[in-house]
Amino acid sequence: MGQRIAVTGSAAGARIAYAVTGAGPPLVYVSGWLGHLERSWALPAERAFYEALADGRRLIRYDKPGIGLSTAAVPGAEYTMDDELDALEAVVGAARLERFDLMGISLGAAVAATWAARHPGTVERLVLYGGWARGADIAPPELRHHVLGLVRQHWGLASDLLTDVFAPDADAATRAAFARYQRESSDAATACAMLELAYRVDVLDLLPGIGAPTLVVHRDRDRAAPLGQGRALAEGIAHARFEAVAGRSHLPYIGDTRPLTGAIRRFLGLPARHRGARPTLTARQREVAALIAEGCTNREIGERLGITERSAEAHVERIRDRMGFRSRAQIAAWYGAN
Repeated sequence: MGQRIAVTGSAAGARIAYAVTGAGPPLVYVSGWLGHLERSWALPAERAFYEALADGRRLIRYDKPGIGLSTAAVPGAEYTMDDELDALEAVVGAARLERFDLMGISLGAAVAATWAARHPGTVERLVLYGGWARGADIAPPELRHHVLGLVRQHWGLASDLLTDVFAPDADAATRAAFARYQRESSDAATACAMLELAYRVDVLDLLPGIGAPTLVVHRDRDRAAPLGQGRALAEGIAHARFEAVAGRSHLPYIGDTRPLTGAIRRFLGLPARHRGARPTLTARQREVAALIAEGCTNREIGERLGITERSAEAHVERIRDRMGFRSRAQIAAWYGAN
């Protein structure tokens, strides 16, 4: 399963990159804090999660303004819920969607809930994972202040610390890859601005206006957003279904993902089981991928493996085709996470 990346412009002037995977009725996915369409596709665990959602659906994801492949309308400006909704509206318009299933995770759950309340005629079904109604309730003020200060002053250290919070069940390679992926997705100032929005968001008053069938799903020991936050979301939405699944990791693609993807797929009217075959490389292709991760050029790869530069180039192209990658950087990121 591959992804197709395109770019659209928002009403506010941001450049929004979005990706489409799979085929079927549309499922628009609103990510949490940070993201990067290419880097996420190269992280095996995250890619497998998206492929599970896209089996039977046309999954549409996007990078938020100033994050990943997208650019902000006004770099350095305060990041607001209006920026979030502006980006979502741009993607919905570019994909020519009238009604669609909508899924939001983490901070994206508040964004998706706000959209569903304000645009009730567009949302077929709503899925909220790992979210909260009031950002002030997810951590005490002194902790929020400490985390924001650390992100501003020591983004490298902060990304490692937040990886520990978001993905305690990840293996060492995935943790290291995700920490790098956070830093590659955003600079410290933008990451801090988005985190500030996560802490000040408040959608409690909007929840009663959501009429779409809604599933609120939350891991029972989520270290970033306590289980009670998910319950508060569900209690505020009429007839919402709440489902707790086992796990500690906030990131939906870390840990045992089968209960989570099964719950979501059943709610969307799909079989709980999905096609999950991951693409694989030959032994020679893995050698080439390892050298790409070292930063070798095609000529250097040829010299190291005793093949011609043209043969090395052909191996690189076959890796990109098989894995659905667009760049050598994605190959390097994928190899580093394996």
